[in-house]
Amino acid sequence: MYLQALSTAFPPHAFQQAECFEALHSSGALDALRGRSRELLEKVLTGDSGIETRRFCDPDLRNTFGLDAAGLHGHFERHAPRLASEAVLKACQLDGLEPSRIDALLVCTCTGYLCPGLSSYVSEILGLRPDAFLQDLLGLGCGAALPLLETARGILAANPHATIATVAVEISSAAFFLNDEPGVLISLCLFGDGAAAAIWRGQDRGGQFRFQNFRTLHRPEHREKIRFVNSGGRLKNQLHREVPSLAAETVAELFKMRSAEPDRLIAHTGGRDVVEALEQALPGHALVETRGVLRKYGNISSPSVLAALEDSLLSFPESGNLWLTAFGAGFAAHCGELKRER
Repeated sequence: MYLQALSTAFPPHAFQQAECFEALHSSGALDALRGRSRELLEKVLTGDSGIETRRFCDPDLRNTFGLDAAGLHGHFERHAPRLASEAVLKACQLDGLEPSRIDALLVCTCTGYLCPGLSSYVSEILGLRPDAFLQDLLGLGCGAALPLLETARGILAANPHATIATVAVEISSAAFFLNDEPGVLISLCLFGDGAAAAIWRGQDRGGQFRFQNFRTLHRPEHREKIRFVNSGGRLKNQLHREVPSLAAETVAELFKMRSAEPDRLIAHTGGRDVVEALEQALPGHALVETRGVLRKYGNISSPSVLAALEDSLLSFPESGNLWLTAFGAGFAAHCGELKRER
């Protein structure tokens, strides 16, 4: 399948890391924590974490930190459809496409659950046809964007003349959780809100990128090291200190399956330690765009790899072969290639 357009969408409210710590402090959310936990949050949020700013849907973070389980669900339901729709609409505008011409809409997310799925809300906002095919992918965590693309590729194989929109959206602030577990505290310092959408077709219109050679590796024996757990009706991110090395080891194995030497590597952001571990495992391949997205937006979960791809396409339009990788809950890692047709 061939990439027609790609676009991202972020909330307008940008916060420097130090502002996030101040919001935590002034909200009273830190009062129940041990002293060492407060020190860890302050160290990460006021130090060099590789993140300068993050975007959140609520202009006052103190409100978000104070939400209960029902409030966080409502936060997701209000903001995820809007942000996802904004990303899809921007991609449609780049392609000169009316949303009513979309034949299938595929959505991935892990920071909230809706039934009917998020795709129903997005299709209504965009005015998709009643016969458009809707599909939601849930539970794939930060790595979901690439399996989403492989799903779209399968649909296009069966319907070569279809136009497909894919969108990855995460309202990470709807999964904010605070206790004394180090993994929970680090998660609170990393994640931000965002979305990324793309338009795909089965035929090349000349010089477009073809998505191919999708590969995936699952490590269920490491599931407890990175996953969401339910705690009192709220999502709590379980994050182990071995995740950077686990990600690097698995991605390096995937890289051996590439069909050609890429011009550039595009990866999910993870965090500073994850990016450094990846670069050590893949010497000679600097993750410039990945670091840039991490710096500007933090870890935005599933949209991250597509946000880095957007930056790469804008900064290096001459690239002909891109290798993409994303990873997360499971533990699972995925890869795919974008090869420009000449």
